[in-house]
Amino acid sequence: MKKSIQFISLLFVMVISISQAFASEVTIYLTRHGKTMFNNVHRAQGWSDTPLIQSGIEVAEQLGQGLKDVEFITAYSSDLGRARQTTRIILESKGDTLAINEMEALREACFGDFEGDLDPNMWTPAAQHLGYPSDKDLMADLAKGKITLQKMLDAVAAVEKSGQAENYQQVKKRMEVALKTIAESAKAQGGGNVLVVSHGIAIMSMVEDLLDAPITSPLGNASVTKIRYTDEGKFIVESFGDMSYVEKGKQSTK
Repeated sequence: MKKSIQFISLLFVMVISISQAFASEVTIYLTRHGKTMFNNVHRAQGWSDTPLIQSGIEVAEQLGQGLKDVEFITAYSSDLGRARQTTRIILESKGDTLAINEMEALREACFGDFEGDLDPNMWTPAAQHLGYPSDKDLMADLAKGKITLQKMLDAVAAVEKSGQAENYQQVKKRMEVALKTIAESAKAQGGGNVLVVSHGIAIMSMVEDLLDAPITSPLGNASVTKIRYTDEGKFIVESFGDMSYVEKGKQSTK
């Protein structure tokens, strides 16, 4: 009888431990904002900000519809208007009343004097700094996986004259700190899914060295990069630049 009680007690402790382990899991749905005015006219948009255009609003609504079955325990956004607007639209579209927590550390990379300028006026001097004749040649090698985002972003910081542009490590480190803070907060609440809306280069800088393959193209607007935060405090990328939630949302509105 005594052995039976001990066995039952041990079994109970094991069940509780397993359930707590699963309950504390944190999954971050790291999302790029919808398309903006500057995106549409191909201008550098880091800390500068423009609102979503109609297609950007629509893709955020579609993402919200595609995420209807995902229960979020909390939502975060960078403090830039385009990310905040995207987050609000996603939540409203899925019928969620969560408050939006803004974080400056989730901002896009700062491009300094290049902010608001045409994309080629930023990427051409960066390309030439790296030995390429033009920005088109640089982007062609990115598409082939022959150059990393780190080298490209560091080149922008190197040729920007005011010294305000951020390099790769600056962006990566603040994004890591922000996501770890978010994940630990969610873990303390018992775990669950967290919506985080940020920006293309910021997201790619965060995950570039966590991926099995090189990044070869920009992230799509409203794409989802799903990251699991482990008990050991590590980030594991489960999907990158996933547009299937948007596609699911499109189908649900037809």
